[in-house]
Amino acid sequence: MAEKLIYSYETIFIIDASLEEDAIKALTEKFTALISKNGTLESVDEWGKRRLAYEIDDKTEGYYVLANFKADGDFPKELDRKFRITDGILRTIIIRKED
Repeated sequence: MAEKLIYSYETIFIIDASLEEDAIKALTEKFTALISKNGTLESVDEWGKRRLAYEIDDKTEGYYVLANFKADGDFPKELDRKFRITDGILRTIIIRKED
C-alpha cells in the first residue's frame, strides 16, 4: 500500500457576520474539529469581524478565520466541498504551503 504524503496547508474562511455569535462560534468549531479529525491542526487565528473588499450576497462584513494544518493530499478537496455546502460560509481559500 502506498504511503500517503502529508502537506502543510493554510485556509481562510469567511463566515457571515450577520449570524449570531453562537452560530459563528459553532461554525468555527465545526471546521477546526473537521481539520483536527483528518489532519494536524497547527494554529487557528480568529481575525474577527472585518469589512469585505466587495459585497458578497449583499453583505459588507465577514468574520475571518485563518487555520494552518497538515493533512494528506486528498483532504483539501473534501474540506472545500464541506465549505461550499455549509450555509453561513461566504468565501474560502485553501493553499498548500511550500515545505
